[in-house]
Amino acid sequence: MPRPIELPDPLPLFPLQAVLFPGGLLGLKVFEARYLDLATRCLREQRPFGVVCLRQGHDTSRAAVTMEEVGTLAHIADVDSEQTGILRLRCTGGSRFVIDTPPEQQPDGLWTASVALIQDDAAELPAPAVLPTVTALAQAIAKLKAQDSLPFTEPFRLDDAGWVANRWCEILPITLAAKQKLMALESASARLKIVDEYLRGKQVVSG
Repeated sequence: MPRPIELPDPLPLFPLQAVLFPGGLLGLKVFEARYLDLATRCLREQRPFGVVCLRQGHDTSRAAVTMEEVGTLAHIADVDSEQTGILRLRCTGGSRFVIDTPPEQQPDGLWTASVALIQDDAAELPAPAVLPTVTALAQAIAKLKAQDSLPFTEPFRLDDAGWVANRWCEILPITLAAKQKLMALESASARLKIVDEYLRGKQVVSG
């Protein structure tokens, strides 16, 4: 996971109909001037931007927009210019943050807000009771890798409760609201326990 860095204040925000988890992957197709400028600035200064899930409204309009209070830093890992005026960004999720001040929309349409970082999940071994869920994720990784459609980056930290929980949250067919609540949970073990209970309820794992 990216090391702690000094954040710009206010932090530029990218509202999306998606939840980015720490350690996760996010692909973005950027073509609006405000986000092209943002990507250029982040690359030049080697700084992240904030990804927040939209609760109401659309970022493309200036109508009423409501964002979740907890978001995740996005670090640009790769960039590709497929054609003039369009960038494809490959980002990785860093630390989580909570929005401290009401987001403000700048004249160019870019949203910004002052934020406070949330402490990263401490490294924690999965509890013995959830080991079937860890094994199931290892099997899912092997299957996805064989299909050349793996949505995770290496190394695969199957000995870390937070990493296992986050990766499951990314691929489970649950609502954005549910993903958001799981991402915002402070306890990695609690997050993994909820995932384990869900998988057992769906009879994906047993034992």
